[in-house]
Amino acid sequence: MAPDAPPVASLPRPALDARLAPITVPAGSPRARFVNWGRSYTCAPLAVFEPRTEYECELVLELARRERRPVRAAGVGHSPSDLACTDGYMLRTEKLSRVIEVDTEKQTVTAQGGITLHALHAALAAHGLAMSNLGSISDQTLAGMVTTATHGSGLAFPVLSTYVRALVLLLPSGARVVCSEAERADLFRASLCGLGSTGVILRATLQCERAFRLRERQETRPFDDVVAELDAVARSAEHVRLWWFPQADAVRVARADRTAEPPRPAATWLWHSLLGYHLLQLLFFLGRFTPALNPHTARFGAWLDSAPTVAVDDSHKIFNVDCKYPQFTTEWAVPYARAGACLRALRAWLDEEHADPRGLRPHFPIEVRFTAPDDVWMSPSAGQATCWIGIIQYKPYGLNVPYRALFARFEAILAAHGGRPHWAKAHGLRPAQLRALYPRFDDFVRVLRDVDPDGMLRNAYVRRHVFGEEGPRDGERVFKARP
Repeated sequence: MAPDAPPVASLPRPALDARLAPITVPAGSPRARFVNWGRSYTCAPLAVFEPRTEYECELVLELARRERRPVRAAGVGHSPSDLACTDGYMLRTEKLSRVIEVDTEKQTVTAQGGITLHALHAALAAHGLAMSNLGSISDQTLAGMVTTATHGSGLAFPVLSTYVRALVLLLPSGARVVCSEAERADLFRASLCGLGSTGVILRATLQCERAFRLRERQETRPFDDVVAELDAVARSAEHVRLWWFPQADAVRVARADRTAEPPRPAATWLWHSLLGYHLLQLLFFLGRFTPALNPHTARFGAWLDSAPTVAVDDSHKIFNVDCKYPQFTTEWAVPYARAGACLRALRAWLDEEHADPRGLRPHFPIEVRFTAPDDVWMSPSAGQATCWIGIIQYKPYGLNVPYRALFARFEAILAAHGGRPHWAKAHGLRPAQLRALYPRFDDFVRVLRDVDPDGMLRNAYVRRHVFGEEGPRDGERVFKARP
């Protein structure tokens, strides 16, 4: 709180409204409506606030308490689900993007939760530091990364939340608290994959390392060869990820290791060129009307990206990839020991679809990544080395494509192999199923009830999946861009 700012609870309503006015998005503004990055979910909150200071976050929560309304913190909206959607107030965190402190000796950074990872990379690089691992994109905010247990790839590298050393949270009560393994440990463990429901993440302290470059080698190999040697492949470099083109029976294998070599950026020109981008999008568009075209498009895409490549660059430039177009996507985490069997089951199913003249004709690729076990209560990697498998359906020119039957069959196979869904993605599991998958599920629920007994921070996603509520406001398609 600013030194001259009065406690929010002491403000008369007119004074509270006056302080909120500068950060309230006008009702007629496009930003008064929330749309996620994939353009698959949207909502029209009662009001959208864009606080510039942490005190202004307190003002928003004070209003919510007085009005007895829910409030949801949202960043850039990269989650391909209704995780950020709300029918109450929305607190957009994008202006809460300051780096508070960089400690080069301890190799840590403390930053506000609304900073994007792109901006954080630049700030760290200025001090000779970098994040130890990353997911496929850096568009999301730091708080979004923490609260969904975002992951990269590498059997020695756990989910990114495990690199958090401390959090500053604004609780529904208005209290501002610090939590870590040494202080409010249960709140800390719950918040590392807290689904935005333990408190507004004002600040996070993140363990980093000295800035480094990665040398990444990519090659395309037959599916059977990769799966037969899956453990050797997954352990063949620090960071291994796979892109599987089922229609071409091919897997693009990417291996990255730390290196002192000078930068040598490289890319498969045909895949990354404007030609590849626009031609593939046109083919996906045509596939909306002629699904039989999709396997040919997939084989063409596999050919575009088939040449062996070697690239050396700053770590985040290698970790991140071009996601190309808006998309529907789902991703599940299966126990690493069952990864090979799961991939073979997926291949058998997709072969059946392809053999059926009326079968499903999915897009490509299927992404496969690996993470180390961790002890984050709600992390899909909790207690086990993990193989993450994700499937996509692109939305050419932002237009919808069929995906629900495809995803349902995909998820059934992953569930049969002990899979846990990625929390940022849409899924159909409810408390009874999640409790069986997560030994600390009841501890997580207990913390949420303790810090938020009135459910101020709960939205349809949390009410549905964590608390089992099934009212008209809680359905899986309430916030679908196209119901």
